Amino acid sequence: MTRARLLDLGRLPYRDAWAVQHALHERVRNGDEAETWILVEHLPVITLGRNAKSANVLLTRDALVERGVDVVEIERGGDVTYHGPGQLVVYPIRLLERFREVVPLVRSLEEAVIAACMRFDIEAERWSEHAGVWVGRKQICAIGLAIRQMTSLHGIAFNVSTELDYDRLINPCGLTDRGITSLSRETQRPVSLAEAKAALLPELERVFDLTFDEVHATLGMTG
Repeated sequence: MTRARLLDLGRLPYRDAWAVQHALHERVRNGDEAETWILVEHLPVITLGRNAKSANVLLTRDALVERGVDVVEIERGGDVTYHGPGQLVVYPIRLLERFREVVPLVRSLEEAVIAACMRFDIEAERWSEHAGVWVGRKQICAIGLAIRQMTSLHGIAFNVSTELDYDRLINPCGLTDRGITSLSRETQRPVSLAEAKAALLPELERVFDLTFDEVHATLGMTG
Protein backbone atom coordinates (compact mmCIF):
# COMPACT_ATOMS: atom_id res chain seq x y z
CA MET A 1 0.00 0.00 0.00
CA THR A 2 1.33 3.42 -1.03
CA ARG A 3 1.32 6.40 1.28
CA ALA A 4 0.25 9.63 -0.39
CA ARG A 5 -0.04 13.21 0.80
CA LEU A 6 -3.50 14.75 1.03
CA LEU A 7 -3.52 18.53 0.75
CA ASP A 8 -6.87 20.21 1.49
CA LEU A 9 -6.76 23.81 0.22
CA GLY A 10 -10.27 24.74 1.32
CA ARG A 11 -11.91 27.33 -0.92
CA LEU A 12 -9.43 28.94 -3.30
CA PRO A 13 -9.54 30.92 -6.55
CA TYR A 14 -8.79 28.67 -9.49
CA ARG A 15 -5.60 30.42 -10.59
CA ASP A 16 -4.09 30.09 -7.10
CA ALA A 17 -4.84 26.36 -6.96
CA TRP A 18 -3.51 25.97 -10.50
CA ALA A 19 -0.20 27.46 -9.36
CA VAL A 20 -0.09 25.03 -6.42
CA GLN A 21 -0.72 22.16 -8.82
CA HIS A 22 2.17 23.16 -11.05
CA ALA A 23 4.58 23.63 -8.15
CA LEU A 24 3.70 20.21 -6.74
CA HIS A 25 3.78 18.63 -10.20
CA GLU A 26 7.40 19.65 -10.60
CA ARG A 27 8.36 18.32 -7.18
CA VAL A 28 6.53 15.01 -7.59
CA ARG A 29 7.90 14.56 -11.11
CA ASN A 30 11.46 15.13 -9.89
CA GLY A 31 11.06 12.79 -6.92
CA ASP A 32 11.33 15.63 -4.38
CA GLU A 33 7.80 15.08 -3.06
CA ALA A 34 5.55 12.07 -2.53
CA GLU A 35 2.43 11.55 -4.61
CA THR A 36 0.01 14.30 -3.58
CA TRP A 37 -3.77 14.56 -3.91
CA ILE A 38 -5.23 18.06 -3.69
CA LEU A 39 -8.76 18.76 -2.44
CA VAL A 40 -10.17 22.19 -3.22
CA GLU A 41 -13.39 24.13 -3.68
CA HIS A 42 -13.16 26.91 -6.26
CA LEU A 43 -14.73 30.30 -6.67
CA PRO A 44 -16.81 30.46 -9.89
CA VAL A 45 -14.64 29.78 -12.94
CA ILE A 46 -14.95 28.33 -16.43
CA THR A 47 -11.94 26.35 -17.59
CA LEU A 48 -11.23 25.72 -21.25
CA GLY A 49 -9.40 22.50 -22.04
CA ARG A 50 -7.20 21.86 -25.06
CA ASN A 51 -10.20 20.82 -27.17
CA ALA A 52 -12.56 23.57 -26.02
CA LYS A 53 -14.87 25.12 -28.60
CA SER A 54 -15.74 28.76 -28.13
CA ALA A 55 -19.38 28.05 -29.01
CA ASN A 56 -19.70 26.05 -25.78
CA VAL A 57 -19.27 29.23 -23.73
CA LEU A 58 -22.73 30.75 -23.95
CA LEU A 59 -21.98 34.25 -22.60
CA THR A 60 -19.39 36.82 -23.56
CA ARG A 61 -16.28 37.27 -21.42
CA ASP A 62 -17.60 40.65 -20.26
CA ALA A 63 -20.93 39.14 -19.22
CA LEU A 64 -19.13 36.40 -17.30
CA VAL A 65 -16.93 38.94 -15.53
CA GLU A 66 -20.07 40.87 -14.51
CA ARG A 67 -21.34 37.65 -12.91
CA GLY A 68 -18.05 37.13 -11.09
CA VAL A 69 -17.01 34.13 -13.22
CA ASP A 70 -13.35 33.85 -14.21
CA VAL A 71 -12.33 32.19 -17.51
CA VAL A 72 -9.04 30.28 -17.72
CA GLU A 73 -7.47 28.39 -20.61
CA ILE A 74 -5.65 25.34 -19.25
CA GLU A 75 -3.68 22.32 -20.41
CA ARG A 76 -6.05 19.49 -19.50
CA GLY A 77 -7.89 17.47 -22.09
CA GLY A 78 -11.57 17.94 -22.81
CA ASP A 79 -13.79 20.89 -23.53
CA VAL A 80 -15.45 23.40 -21.20
CA THR A 81 -15.97 22.86 -17.47
CA TYR A 82 -17.43 24.95 -14.66
CA HIS A 83 -16.11 24.97 -11.09
CA GLY A 84 -17.76 26.75 -8.21
CA PRO A 85 -18.83 26.63 -4.56
CA GLY A 86 -20.38 23.35 -3.49
CA GLN A 87 -18.22 21.32 -5.86
CA LEU A 88 -15.52 18.97 -4.56
CA VAL A 89 -12.49 19.14 -6.85
CA VAL A 90 -9.74 16.54 -6.55
CA TYR A 91 -6.38 16.81 -8.30
CA PRO A 92 -4.15 13.70 -8.16
CA ILE A 93 -0.50 14.64 -8.72
CA ARG A 94 0.98 11.22 -9.32
CA LEU A 95 3.85 9.80 -11.34
CA LEU A 96 2.86 7.19 -13.91
CA GLU A 97 5.22 4.42 -14.91
CA ARG A 98 4.00 4.38 -18.50
CA PHE A 99 1.63 6.45 -20.62
CA ARG A 100 -0.85 3.61 -21.10
CA GLU A 101 -1.76 4.03 -17.41
CA VAL A 102 -3.75 7.16 -18.28
CA VAL A 103 -6.98 5.36 -19.22
CA PRO A 104 -6.83 3.11 -16.12
CA LEU A 105 -6.34 6.27 -14.03
CA VAL A 106 -9.53 7.76 -15.47
CA ARG A 107 -11.45 4.52 -14.96
CA SER A 108 -10.22 4.23 -11.37
CA LEU A 109 -11.33 7.80 -10.60
CA GLU A 110 -14.74 6.97 -12.05
CA GLU A 111 -14.91 3.79 -9.95
CA ALA A 112 -14.17 5.69 -6.74
CA VAL A 113 -16.83 8.32 -7.46
CA ILE A 114 -19.42 5.68 -8.36
CA ALA A 115 -18.71 3.91 -5.06
CA ALA A 116 -18.93 7.21 -3.17
CA CYS A 117 -22.34 7.84 -4.75
CA MET A 118 -23.48 4.41 -3.58
CA ARG A 119 -22.79 5.52 -0.01
CA PHE A 120 -25.63 8.02 -0.57
CA ASP A 121 -27.82 5.31 -2.18
CA ILE A 122 -27.30 6.93 -5.58
CA GLU A 123 -26.83 4.57 -8.52
CA ALA A 124 -24.24 6.18 -10.79
CA GLU A 125 -22.44 4.83 -13.83
CA ARG A 126 -19.86 5.45 -16.52
CA TRP A 127 -20.74 6.48 -20.05
CA SER A 128 -18.41 4.83 -22.55
CA GLU A 129 -18.33 7.80 -24.92
CA HIS A 130 -17.26 10.40 -22.38
CA ALA A 131 -15.15 10.37 -19.20
CA GLY A 132 -17.06 11.14 -16.03
CA VAL A 133 -19.81 9.78 -13.81
CA TRP A 134 -23.51 9.96 -14.59
CA VAL A 135 -26.84 9.48 -12.86
CA GLY A 136 -29.10 8.55 -15.72
CA ARG A 137 -28.43 11.18 -18.38
CA LYS A 138 -27.15 13.76 -15.89
CA GLN A 139 -23.48 14.26 -15.10
CA ILE A 140 -22.59 14.33 -11.40
CA CYS A 141 -18.80 14.30 -11.83
CA ALA A 142 -16.61 15.59 -14.64
CA ILE A 143 -13.12 14.24 -15.25
CA GLY A 144 -10.32 15.94 -17.17
CA LEU A 145 -6.61 15.21 -16.90
CA ALA A 146 -3.30 16.36 -18.29
CA ILE A 147 -0.13 14.24 -18.29
CA ARG A 148 3.18 16.06 -18.45
CA GLN A 149 6.44 14.16 -18.24
CA MET A 150 4.48 11.14 -17.05
CA THR A 151 2.99 13.01 -14.08
CA SER A 152 -0.72 13.83 -13.83
CA LEU A 153 -2.40 17.21 -13.39
CA HIS A 154 -6.06 18.21 -12.97
CA GLY A 155 -8.65 15.61 -12.06
CA ILE A 156 -12.32 15.46 -11.05
CA ALA A 157 -15.11 17.90 -10.28
CA PHE A 158 -17.77 16.23 -8.11
CA ASN A 159 -21.03 18.15 -7.78
CA VAL A 160 -22.04 18.08 -4.12
CA SER A 161 -24.26 21.10 -3.45
CA THR A 162 -23.33 23.06 -6.57
CA GLU A 163 -25.83 25.53 -8.01
CA LEU A 164 -26.97 23.68 -11.12
CA ASP A 165 -27.84 26.65 -13.31
CA TYR A 166 -24.30 26.81 -14.66
CA ASP A 167 -25.51 25.14 -17.84
CA ARG A 168 -26.80 28.61 -18.70
CA LEU A 169 -23.16 29.74 -18.88
CA ILE A 170 -21.70 26.80 -20.83
CA ASN A 171 -22.47 23.53 -22.52
CA PRO A 172 -20.84 21.39 -19.81
CA CYS A 173 -18.03 19.30 -21.35
CA GLY A 174 -19.34 20.42 -24.73
CA LEU A 175 -22.52 18.34 -24.40
CA THR A 176 -25.92 19.75 -25.36
CA ASP A 177 -28.12 16.68 -24.96
CA ARG A 178 -27.37 15.72 -21.36
CA GLY A 179 -27.99 17.42 -18.04
CA ILE A 180 -26.17 17.96 -14.75
CA THR A 181 -26.97 16.93 -11.20
CA SER A 182 -25.46 16.84 -7.71
CA LEU A 183 -25.46 14.78 -4.54
CA SER A 184 -27.86 17.27 -2.97
CA ARG A 185 -30.23 17.09 -5.93
CA GLU A 186 -30.23 13.30 -6.00
CA THR A 187 -30.65 12.85 -2.22
CA GLN A 188 -33.14 15.73 -2.01
CA ARG A 189 -31.32 17.17 0.98
CA PRO A 190 -28.32 19.46 1.53
CA VAL A 191 -25.08 17.46 1.39
CA SER A 192 -21.96 19.15 2.76
CA LEU A 193 -18.48 18.97 1.29
CA ALA A 194 -17.37 17.32 4.53
CA GLU A 195 -19.88 14.50 3.94
CA ALA A 196 -18.72 14.13 0.35
CA LYS A 197 -15.06 13.96 1.40
CA ALA A 198 -15.91 11.36 4.05
CA ALA A 199 -17.53 9.23 1.33
CA LEU A 200 -14.99 9.75 -1.45
CA LEU A 201 -11.63 9.58 0.32
CA PRO A 202 -12.00 5.98 1.60
CA GLU A 203 -13.01 4.91 -1.90
CA LEU A 204 -9.97 6.61 -3.44
CA GLU A 205 -7.77 4.85 -0.88
CA ARG A 206 -9.39 1.51 -1.71
CA VAL A 207 -9.33 1.83 -5.48
CA PHE A 208 -5.78 3.20 -5.68
CA ASP A 209 -4.45 1.09 -2.77
CA LEU A 210 -3.40 4.24 -0.90
CA THR A 211 -3.20 5.55 2.61
CA PHE A 212 -3.59 9.32 2.79
CA ASP A 213 -1.46 11.40 5.14
CA GLU A 214 -3.20 14.76 5.52
CA VAL A 215 -0.96 17.81 5.23
CA HIS A 216 -2.05 21.08 6.84
CA ALA A 217 -2.68 23.86 4.34
CA THR A 218 -3.35 27.52 5.02
CA LEU A 219 -3.97 28.73 1.46
CA GLY A 220 -7.72 28.28 1.46
CA MET A 221 -10.44 30.79 2.24
CA THR A 222 -13.08 30.39 4.92
CA GLY A 223 -16.77 30.75 4.32
